[in-house]
Amino acid sequence: MVARLDNEPQHETLVRALTALENLDHRGAAGADARTGDGAGILVQIPHEFLRSVVDFELPEPGSYAVGMCFLPRDETARHRIEEMIERNVRTEGQRVLGWRDVPVREAEIGDTANQARPYFRQIFIEAGPGFDHDQDAFERKLYVIRRICELATPEFYASTFSSRTLVYKGMLLSAQVPAFFPDLQDERFKSAIALVHSRFSTNTFPSWDRAHPNRVIAHNGEINTLRGNINWMRARESQLASHLFGGDIGKIKPVVRPGGSDSATFDNVLELLMLSGRSLPHAVMMMVPEAYEGRDDMTPELRGFYAYHSLLMEPWDGPAAVLFTDGRTVGATLDRNGLRPGRWAQTKDGWIVLGSEAGMLDIHPSNIERLGRLAPGQLFLVDLEAGRVVSDAEVKKQVATQRPYEAWHTDQVVHFSDLEKRTAVHESGEHLRQLQQAFGYTQEDERVLLTPMASGGAEPIGSMGNDAALAVLSDKRPPLFSYFKQLFAQVTNPPIDPIREDIVMSLSSSIGGQRNLLEETPEHAHHLVLKHPVLRNDEMETLRQVDQGIFKSHTLDITWPVVDGPDGILKRLANACDEAYDAIRAGRNVLILSDRAASASRVAIPSLLAVAAIHHHLVREGVRLEAGLVIESAEPREVHHFATLLGYGAAAINPYLMFDTVDSLVAQGRIPDVDDAATAQKNVVKAIGKGLLKAISKMGISTIASYSGAQIFEAVGLHADLVDRYFTGTASRIGGVGVEVLAQETLERHARAWILDAENDPTEVGARVETLLPVGGMYSWRRDGEHHMWNPTTISLLQHAVRTGDRDAPDDDARAKFREFSDASNGNATRKATLRGLMAFDTDGVEPVPLEEVEPASAIVKRFVTGAMSLGSISTEAHE
Repeated sequence: MVARLDNEPQHETLVRALTALENLDHRGAAGADARTGDGAGILVQIPHEFLRSVVDFELPEPGSYAVGMCFLPRDETARHRIEEMIERNVRTEGQRVLGWRDVPVREAEIGDTANQARPYFRQIFIEAGPGFDHDQDAFERKLYVIRRICELATPEFYASTFSSRTLVYKGMLLSAQVPAFFPDLQDERFKSAIALVHSRFSTNTFPSWDRAHPNRVIAHNGEINTLRGNINWMRARESQLASHLFGGDIGKIKPVVRPGGSDSATFDNVLELLMLSGRSLPHAVMMMVPEAYEGRDDMTPELRGFYAYHSLLMEPWDGPAAVLFTDGRTVGATLDRNGLRPGRWAQTKDGWIVLGSEAGMLDIHPSNIERLGRLAPGQLFLVDLEAGRVVSDAEVKKQVATQRPYEAWHTDQVVHFSDLEKRTAVHESGEHLRQLQQAFGYTQEDERVLLTPMASGGAEPIGSMGNDAALAVLSDKRPPLFSYFKQLFAQVTNPPIDPIREDIVMSLSSSIGGQRNLLEETPEHAHHLVLKHPVLRNDEMETLRQVDQGIFKSHTLDITWPVVDGPDGILKRLANACDEAYDAIRAGRNVLILSDRAASASRVAIPSLLAVAAIHHHLVREGVRLEAGLVIESAEPREVHHFATLLGYGAAAINPYLMFDTVDSLVAQGRIPDVDDAATAQKNVVKAIGKGLLKAISKMGISTIASYSGAQIFEAVGLHADLVDRYFTGTASRIGGVGVEVLAQETLERHARAWILDAENDPTEVGARVETLLPVGGMYSWRRDGEHHMWNPTTISLLQHAVRTGDRDAPDDDARAKFREFSDASNGNATRKATLRGLMAFDTDGVEPVPLEEVEPASAIVKRFVTGAMSLGSISTEAHE
């Protein structure tokens, strides 16, 4: 960022910004075509003097007209069709088209790959119509509406800016190519008081002309790790959106998020809406990227109240991020709550402000520096161009936090769970314990390896790295649905967080209740039930079920289906549960409890993850998801991963009632070391799960459960595409696999271990238990009749025999024969039963083998094996290679 404090447009602003951009070239990237960049560009104020000199029609005064930088098809017929569509919508919305201008470009300056994808650049000039010519903010809103109408009508249309204040030149360019490709930028009549520049290293999406930065409001260095959840929640909010500023136009802009955009572009879409709907730009940024505020004594009550209030309106957009932003009048920057991206700034004595990722972007003589510094975690840096000054972090946050009584609203309206009238669980602990454990897939390992250490020490047991157990889709032990989902983790350029040493930025808090219109702020927006922890004990579950605090009203949905309906019954019950959830919300219920307490000899439970995901996405599609919180009451979850997936697919709180009943039973049997009362053991388990959840979210660089909830930061392995698309919408799934019918059949088989039905009599009558002992499990270590492992007694003994006996120099000794047996076993049955690669084989049909004398020996090939794990952008090419 380069800016003039006096807000005086100068061409020197561009010169300095483009110099800084070229000096930061190493932070960008290029593909196989070395002359095609991942993206680079510049955002400036409308250069009125320049534009007036290059168009053949008269331009009105600045602020009374807008420029749309349009990326159009190079096919002339398609281009004219889109241009006519744009002009038609401009006139329909009461504005006037002044004319078009072809943007000159130098195609020879860029690579073949960039040229093949290059759009045709044209600028449309729009004059403000009656009622908008003296209200630039209203004109900006109308321009936004026109752009969204055009984008929704023709998805291939893209405008980097459509504004009366700012203009963006960008593309699949290297840093040095920006002024060379766009000769406009070299014209000395092209002046601006601000310039944002950016060089892209494409991580989450492929490079394209439209994905280059800057976006319309921001330039962003980092990743939004919660993106999928943010998109889902924004989609859910759209049915509630209303604004007196937009009026009837609000329906024309939905969906707010443009499909296919990068994380930065999506962030920009939402920030743009918040800004145009009446909030100041700093206010909107503080909503989306809040600093850590819970448990901080160094923060004013007003500011803490602001963040707490807005946390109930919108979840944080979490991840390592340095965000530059501007609306053409103010320009600023902020860091994420962890400060995981650099931000250096300097103010010179001759009125320049420079801010960016590195201190050496521009050569500024030390004698000319008035002030300099670096952004701290969560800190705002703001330049008010109209006032001609830098506004301090404390001042701008005080101004935003005190513009309304957010602290009082939050204090008066929020209901803390600890304040509710306590209730006692009506279900007897331990009732049908063994049957339920069998029905929900408990194993001896769950009791001994997982729950006992957690109940004793308040932490997850520690195991070694590496997992050689079979994938869920290949297992013959009917694993739970949770096992088909793999947690994603921070990679490429987004670092994980240490949840222990960085505890101040971590939070397990969640809230339950209906959300209101995002574009308004009222005291009622804060009427939520706030939980300090997403895991509810059985008494707490009953307290929530019988909640009676004003507008909180709960409704319990049964997520079991009759055994006699067989596998087909699960689909019918899922559909009915989705409809029931919708009807309950329409009837004013805002706490939906999904319960499998009805599981019995005659009723079998739907997998809890399937139930919560199905209902969550159904309510999102129906536009009512934010009107109620989802709570899951299930016997199934007992591992941290189970809780993580339930939260990740929309649950706000979880009551694992069978887990607590099991802990009580272990305490009664004296199997919990150093703990002799059930209450302490239960508290320890809750504590352990909390630590485990923080560890899980921190691996993805996420700090709060509120951001993780609904974010779907998982990849499915081994589930059918129809199942994923319908119930786990938006989840990555690279291969096919089992469908709902298989999951239902496996659930029924687990259920059959618990209860045997008398086929000659009423099937609701309970017979004898099929099993009195739990299965051994064998997930964490090999056990006879347990889960399959690639390292098992056969493969281990063969390997030990091979390396401990025989003469290595004898080509046909027993050791070599044993090693061949080991290789065959490892590459054969052991791998086929556990991994995807074990199911693959080389297709050698019709392939002529290469003579061995022409093939490099293995001893030469292995010398070129490398283990570099850092991204190329973080270290030099020489060090990387």
